[in-house]
Amino acid sequence: MAPELVGTQAWLNSDPLTIEGLRGQVVLIDFWTYTCVNCIRTLPYLKVWHSKYADDGLVIIGVHTPEFRFEHELENVRGAVADYGIGWPVVQDNNFRTWRAYDNRYWPAKYLIDKDGVIRYQHFGEGAYDETEEQIRKLIMETGRDLSGDEAMFAPNQTLDSSFRNTIGAEVTSELYGGYERGCSLYSIYANSLVANTEYCNSKDVVTVYEDTGHRDSHRLYLHGSWLAERESLRHGAETENYEDYMLLRFSAKSVNVVLTPEEEETFKVLVTLDDKPLTEDNRGEDVVIEDDGRSFLVVDQPRLYAVVEAPEYGEYSLKLSSNSTDFAMFAFTFGVYEEGI
Repeated sequence: MAPELVGTQAWLNSDPLTIEGLRGQVVLIDFWTYTCVNCIRTLPYLKVWHSKYADDGLVIIGVHTPEFRFEHELENVRGAVADYGIGWPVVQDNNFRTWRAYDNRYWPAKYLIDKDGVIRYQHFGEGAYDETEEQIRKLIMETGRDLSGDEAMFAPNQTLDSSFRNTIGAEVTSELYGGYERGCSLYSIYANSLVANTEYCNSKDVVTVYEDTGHRDSHRLYLHGSWLAERESLRHGAETENYEDYMLLRFSAKSVNVVLTPEEEETFKVLVTLDDKPLTEDNRGEDVVIEDDGRSFLVVDQPRLYAVVEAPEYGEYSLKLSSNSTDFAMFAFTFGVYEEGI
């Protein structure tokens, strides 16, 4: 039997719902959080299913279980729901009560519940969209709805970049966390990426001056200047004037995203270069602004995921980020190899 939605906070797009109260309908529970790139990649498919099957009794409930502290804030979640065009009910699960009730461990995770309240299908991570839609249709038809003349409307699968597919032994840099809670723990064992500076894990919550030796290994983040390793983020440790402090990431991918947040609603700028050159219209992510002097910047004004790089093809690159502000705190880098970006 599907566990009840317990220990939740605010509801968006709906009055509070219960699993018991939805008996007779098909329910899709989607555990997500709004800066999770893997969750964002599933949203187009959820939109298709909501549009196609809501009138046939499908109820999607997005259980927003936060990964970072700023994702606990209702207004941040509300803004993300609006920005992503989410029309189905979303509930906050800030204390992981519903997450634990489902014994969940993943972002995103989908649990499909039948008319009798029984979990009949589950899927973790991206992918299996056709299979998931087939299960949705099967459970809807078990409620007595006739979908026989109604063709499945599978959303188009995301297409891997051809240069990635054609590269023998191609690797993709794993998600890289800025905070020591994950960067210096068991999480790092399952990733190929990490902070290269050896002082990083021994300098928790202390501003430390790092020196970039110039050595470059794949999937590594190199620090230069003053930095503060915090539990969730890696923060610039001193105010500067000429972008002299930086983090440099040697990555393998086509696209790069970074989770950033302004502190106390203050906007700040991050100077961005790729292989020591400013980004251009050909390789910039949608959140990068190119100024009149040719320099490329991120303008950080909201706590969210920022699209930094969208290269023409998969490859190995060096990304440098620098800010004069101590508000500059990197929570996570994520990477993609899809033709469509993200």
